[in-house]
Amino acid sequence: MSNGLEVEARLVLTWPGGHEVQLAASGSYLILNVPSQQVLDLITSGPPQPPGAPKKPKPPGPDPLQQLHDLARTLGLVLDLRVAGKTYVMFGLPDRNSPKITLSAVLGKIGSFFK
Repeated sequence: MSNGLEVEARLVLTWPGGHEVQLAASGSYLILNVPSQQVLDLITSGPPQPPGAPKKPKPPGPDPLQQLHDLARTLGLVLDLRVAGKTYVMFGLPDRNSPKITLSAVLGKIGSFFK
């Protein structure tokens, strides 16, 4: 029995607005490349709020990033999330108990506040 999933794929998804999100996989390593920080913010923001609606509080429970990391480790996969070709977060690394967040991710998120 194998230790995890083995995947061979290349997929290009076009997000509304014409933004191309690329997924490539080889063996147990997956790369998800988003073209810019703005597109990543758009994808992760969820549905738009009606004008004047109160901001929803964060739901109780486990952190979604930690859940994704745990799932990737269980499946034996490593997911490399990249923005404009730079690694932002790596999920499923076997030697880590949490996702590996890079300095590029921190600086990219800070920069998105000023746009």
